[in-house]
Amino acid sequence: MQTPSKDHSGAAKRVLRYVSGTIDYGLWYTPQNGICLEGYSDSDWAGSIDDRKSVSAYGFNIGSGAISWCVKKQNSVALSSTEAEYISATAATCQAVWLRRILEDLGFKQMEATTIWCDSRSAIHLSKNPALHGGSKHIELKHHFIRDMVAQKQVKLKFCNTEDQTADVLTKALCREKFTHFRFKLGVKEFELREGVDV
Repeated sequence: MQTPSKDHSGAAKRVLRYVSGTIDYGLWYTPQNGICLEGYSDSDWAGSIDDRKSVSAYGFNIGSGAISWCVKKQNSVALSSTEAEYISATAATCQAVWLRRILEDLGFKQMEATTIWCDSRSAIHLSKNPALHGGSKHIELKHHFIRDMVAQKQVKLKFCNTEDQTADVLTKALCREKFTHFRFKLGVKEFELREGVDV
């Protein structure tokens, strides 16, 4: 804000063009049989050019649309893509536990572990392996919370191919086709406005 440049101006204009072009889009929820919470977790590794910190992203769906999502720069520099994905999966796990408690308070207790889809096999392996080894001993203890939740069957990390990683829409620049596909998977759809009907 102190010294905006042409790059900042260009980024702001791009955001405004996107908002203008998607004014008729929104989250659309359709009736479902049962309530099943499901999440996606992703990160970019060292995506920030300034400090080389990674960005964590997660999103949670119930049925046909997203109910919770977050994109946030990680507090520490990840030394590997596995660590960046693991930190992101831990943040998603914390959110999953919170959402499960809310659903239980509303009378929709989740009997099964909440699935969090992750495109890093090594991060999934790390969440199930209680032994610390050379590749993970430097990771802050707070990030190992995910191991307890996996052991308690509150969450389960499952592998999904990068092509199916919905959270990519929150962490990466995508081609139009992938962006549109992931946006649809989050439940974002174009509303059909009828004459004389206010939304």
